[in-house]
Amino acid sequence: MHPRHFLTLLDFTPDELRRVIHRASELKHIRDQGQLHEPLRGKVLGMVFEKSSTRTRVAFEAGMNQLGGSAIFLSPRDTQLGRGEPVEDTARVLSRMVDIIMIRTYGHEVLERFAEYSRVPVINGLSDRFHPCQLLADIQAYEAHRGSIQGRTVAWVGDGNNMCHSWINAARQLDFQLRIAVPEGYDPDPDLIHAGGDRVSVHRDPREAVEGVHLVTTDVWASMGQEEEAKARMKAFSGFCVDDALMGLAAKDAVFMHCLPAHRGEEVSASVIDGPQSVVWDEAENRLHAHKALMEFLLLAQE
Repeated sequence: MHPRHFLTLLDFTPDELRRVIHRASELKHIRDQGQLHEPLRGKVLGMVFEKSSTRTRVAFEAGMNQLGGSAIFLSPRDTQLGRGEPVEDTARVLSRMVDIIMIRTYGHEVLERFAEYSRVPVINGLSDRFHPCQLLADIQAYEAHRGSIQGRTVAWVGDGNNMCHSWINAARQLDFQLRIAVPEGYDPDPDLIHAGGDRVSVHRDPREAVEGVHLVTTDVWASMGQEEEAKARMKAFSGFCVDDALMGLAAKDAVFMHCLPAHRGEEVSASVIDGPQSVVWDEAENRLHAHKALMEFLLLAQE
């Protein structure tokens, strides 16, 4: 039997995604009540990081420990991948030694090749194409504050990057409208936009995209690995800062999200991210619970 992987949101059915998100909220409640819950005792998570991280590492490592298991952190200095070992060989060996693997990397094709040769579930902790684990936490946060996201409208303001791609997949899977505000030249993958159908629209004016929406979300303008483009991006994204004036165009009960880390004064103003409409800190905490629910699903639901 081939293992289930989680490389994009499309790897699960809509019902499975809702199940994981609901379970994440249950696990958050269990944690808040101080109850011990260790269904993954004896299980080992291998964490392969080619890109540095704060939230992803802590959420997966702490989450696996809270579920009774253990986690092994592997940086490029700690693996033969950093010395040129084929991805396929590392996958064959590592998956014989651990029960589940999370990879945070640059190229999405690395994840796909690793998963093809892995005996155990592989999770995308972030790639240049998608960041599906973040979306689990985001949807969990929205629904905790405002109820089901189905039928709602979300505005993405900023770069057509991996987060934007995952929001497109989320709109397809969970049945909501997504308006993408992005300057020309920074659009998300046109194939993904096409696949999103009438649930996804692209706008050049962020004010048009944000008008009346229920959720506004953004990300840094220059992601890891794009530092040399920072100056050009600052110019291109001028006018795309989510400030009080832009948030004021959204619905009165709209919430603001950011996957973090944030650059106050660039993609978002301090008054918005630290203001009453922001659910950023719940969103960040939810990474812990969403990752736990995901690992439970991949390791236990298939048994």
